[in-house]
Amino acid sequence: MFHSVRKGAVPGSLKVLLSAMACWLPLATALAEDVGQYVSKSCAGCHALTQAEIKNADVSERARRKGPPLYYAGDKFKQKWLERWLAKPVRLRPAGSFPPDHTIVTDDGDVIDRATLKDHLALPAGKTKLVAGYLMGLHMGDKPLLNSQYKPKKISKMLGSMDFNKFKGCSACHRDAADNGGVSGPELYTAWSRMQPEFLISYIKDPVAWDVHTMMPDKHLKEKEIHKLVDYLKLIGEAAQ
Repeated sequence: MFHSVRKGAVPGSLKVLLSAMACWLPLATALAEDVGQYVSKSCAGCHALTQAEIKNADVSERARRKGPPLYYAGDKFKQKWLERWLAKPVRLRPAGSFPPDHTIVTDDGDVIDRATLKDHLALPAGKTKLVAGYLMGLHMGDKPLLNSQYKPKKISKMLGSMDFNKFKGCSACHRDAADNGGVSGPELYTAWSRMQPEFLISYIKDPVAWDVHTMMPDKHLKEKEIHKLVDYLKLIGEAAQ
């Protein structure tokens, strides 16, 4: 049986809902502010949380970095990966954020001085989701080149590896396997699990648009060539999971 509701009256269930919302909104706002303060206190010492911190600094800023910028974390990462990583961090940059500070030159080549590297702190269990959610809300104000739509294509591991290592020369700085490649950039054999494909395409296409002091070179690759690289990262990334 349906009961009519007189004009202007608010059903009891709706009153309860509105009352709950009235209580929750200030709590949600306070919670967001608390998370923001926690991130500023815990992360700002090593990571740039705003684009201005890098854009308004001279190039010497790059040598002082202790961690990568986070002001475009929401454009870059996949949230589930970020939550897992914050709970149990693993080193993604074999030679740290600024490799010259952690490298010893020897007759047999450069060797990473692991004693100078510091491990990232693991966040308490109750903080990982909150912090990851906050970081995923950080975006570039003028997002560059995020209009590329990624449509994965099949690629053989042999051809992808040849393209990555020989034709594009990515292995000079990056690893596509734990035992293959350079150490001055982050490893890329797990890149697919942590980064959004559209970001990968955009960053490879114009790294300076994201980070004015990046060490990543612009190799002036065509869109098709970039997509081929991302197809390879997808292939090896899924194999690593």
